[in-house]
Amino acid sequence: MIYARFEWRGSVRYGRMRSAGGTRIEVLMGNPIEGDAALDGRAVDAGEVRMLAPLVPGKIVAVGRNYGDHIAETGMGAPVVPRLFFKPPSSVIGPAEPIVYPGQSRQVEHEAELAVVIGRTARKVSPEQALRHIFGYTCGNDVTARDIQKADGQPSWAKAFDTFCPLGPVIATGLDPTGLDVSCHVNGTLTQHANTSLMLMSVADLVAYISAAVTLEPGDVILTGTPAGVGPITPGDEVAVTIAGVGTLRNPVVSGSQ
Repeated sequence: MIYARFEWRGSVRYGRMRSAGGTRIEVLMGNPIEGDAALDGRAVDAGEVRMLAPLVPGKIVAVGRNYGDHIAETGMGAPVVPRLFFKPPSSVIGPAEPIVYPGQSRQVEHEAELAVVIGRTARKVSPEQALRHIFGYTCGNDVTARDIQKADGQPSWAKAFDTFCPLGPVIATGLDPTGLDVSCHVNGTLTQHANTSLMLMSVADLVAYISAAVTLEPGDVILTGTPAGVGPITPGDEVAVTIAGVGTLRNPVVSGSQ
């Protein structure tokens, strides 16, 4: 099933579609991630609504250096344990919303990632139990001010700016996270392409590792790392992140002075 969050007739609603790329949205009452949503009997065409980020995360846990080819292009070593950091919920934007290029940076880059949406509280779960706690998957873009990251030696601040966490366009349930193609295009040119089978730590292992220390709650998001090909974006660009079974998340880039 495919779930969306959208603005319609002056209110924010959740809905569901039968397939990725579907155009007819069945309107829901409540939030499906929290398990309290039911059909309200109405349906709307996707062209009649403004699509929003498919959820409002409680917390965003991001993973660095989780693809070998990305580690190679950075010149850094593979981490002994997962390299984790947090992005603030205030960094989230949805499809078609602009990524704002901040005046503090001269080197902003895209990072296409599979984003995991937690659906059941997870605390000290095993890898074998982990996937039962996932609601679904969406596209993520871990936008990074690379010059700031290099200057202070850690990722959190460089990745925390407002608009630096595009998510969407929908949440897809029932996918196998171990074999999904992930790609990124900038202005139509392919910059990243890989498969989640190449992740050093799988989705199940990441949920288990994180939940051993931090309780994961419904609506939390895990960004699972980016493959090789990260590169610069500038005002006027359009960044498109695509994940098989989910769809394509498109965001323009604008100047922070606008």
